[in-house]
Amino acid sequence: MSVQIDEIDTKLIALLRRDARMPVAELARRLDLARTTVQTRIDRLLEKGVIAGFTLRSGDALAAPIRATALVSIAPRTGPAVLSRLQSLPNVEAVFTVSGRVDLVVEISARTTRDLDQTLDDIAEAKGVQSSESFIHLTTKIDRRG
Repeated sequence: MSVQIDEIDTKLIALLRRDARMPVAELARRLDLARTTVQTRIDRLLEKGVIAGFTLRSGDALAAPIRATALVSIAPRTGPAVLSRLQSLPNVEAVFTVSGRVDLVVEISARTTRDLDQTLDDIAEAKGVQSSESFIHLTTKIDRRG
């Protein structure tokens, strides 16, 4: 059974991933929707198995996201602007500053290759980004994150 997930659902899921305990009223405010609309969407996502619990564990409908890592080099003094842009991209799950030849490691999770491609384009086009290199995750061999 295929579940249709629109852009609002994607934003809702991203907010819940950041804070699964966020009140529905706050979710509604951030999404600029009525509280009842947000609650109805959460109920539907639960019923269809997209949300399997509120730690937020993705259900079968989102079981196999395409995961990638982008190595990003930025221009001096552009860190806050680049981070702000990355924060606005719903497929960006985590950003780490690192030592070495790049400045940032960006973890990405997308539902489709098209979504992944768009996210990588958005990262590369962000003001202050000098270069980026991406790696698509193929198989998880060890995962101790729980």
